[in-house]
Amino acid sequence: MRNDMRADVPMYEANDDEGIGLLDIAVPMVQHLRLLIAGPLVVGLLALGLSFLITPTFTAKTVFMPPAQQQSSAAAALGSLGALAGGLGSLAGIKNMSDQYVGLMQSTTVADRIIERFKLMEVYDVEYRQDARKQLANNVRIGVGKKDGLISVEVDDHDPQRAAEMANQHVVELRALSSGLAISEAQQRRAFFEEQLQQVRGSLTRAQQALEGSGINPGALKIEPQAAAEGYVALRAEATATEVRLQAMRRSLADNAPEVQQALAKLSALRGQLARLEANTSQQGGDANYVSKYREFKYQEALFDIMAKQYELARVDESREGTLIQVVDPATPPERKSAPKKGLIAVATTFITFLLLAGFVVVRHFWRRSAADPDKAEKLMQLRAALHRS
Repeated sequence: MRNDMRADVPMYEANDDEGIGLLDIAVPMVQHLRLLIAGPLVVGLLALGLSFLITPTFTAKTVFMPPAQQQSSAAAALGSLGALAGGLGSLAGIKNMSDQYVGLMQSTTVADRIIERFKLMEVYDVEYRQDARKQLANNVRIGVGKKDGLISVEVDDHDPQRAAEMANQHVVELRALSSGLAISEAQQRRAFFEEQLQQVRGSLTRAQQALEGSGINPGALKIEPQAAAEGYVALRAEATATEVRLQAMRRSLADNAPEVQQALAKLSALRGQLARLEANTSQQGGDANYVSKYREFKYQEALFDIMAKQYELARVDESREGTLIQVVDPATPPERKSAPKKGLIAVATTFITFLLLAGFVVVRHFWRRSAADPDKAEKLMQLRAALHRS
């Protein structure tokens, strides 16, 4: 029996030299088991009590459906413009409307309006607006559903009523901001035709003044000049539409692209035909002056009618799209607080305290055992001396 016990001693010492085993860690932990159990429990209960002193936070959520990209009446009527419709196609290419609406609600403009409306600089107790924006951004979460595409707005605040009002106000500010920006297809068309309509209106006024200045009004012209002008007006309108389309294509394509080169060739041919017609008119003699002014007037009049119709259709579609931001679930004052989570705080604090105490107990145990070893004691003395010098 004694021989077996003596044989076990070298084996333990050999294992001790090889490294630290589980038994080496378990021994000090069992010796301080009461501390490892009572200490974390006391700290956890203390953390639970302190969590009742934290001001509760409430989370309000609203969900709305963004406008869907669809072909509108104005888009269907673009066929009346012929080649001009192709140029407008590149203006309406919007890939993801939901991401754009999320970006608008996260913009500085919307943030400042929310800050002003709810006086958040006083609520957050900050001096600078920039700090209020950061605090607001931390309290607001905006996301897009991957499956349904719905946009949700969650707002954290200490006041449940204010949290709900701030969440709903984000949707209100989105409608106000998007109505003033050319975001959707109809809005882009409206902005485009509004600009074109202003230009054509000025050209039509100048053409009418020039025609009246020649002593001829539109009702007094002969049938022959009117018939001659119709072909010229159609040709020039087609050339203008081709030119507008070319300008739109150059926004996204290089000059050596096949589509751009084809449009340039067509525009060159149309301009050549126009030049020949104008040269023939200049050789007609006395009627050339009022004929050229008359067909310029008819051209601007026809172009103005086209732009005016498209502009009115785009305005109708734009006003209809403005109401398509439909709220699915409006935010209401939450009944339960979302933070602090007292149970989670207590459990997490207890677990972290246990790990810290266990680490302290194990490290102290091995430090003392190393100090009892003569070989390691000398190294510890050198370590202490080095720490004192540093």
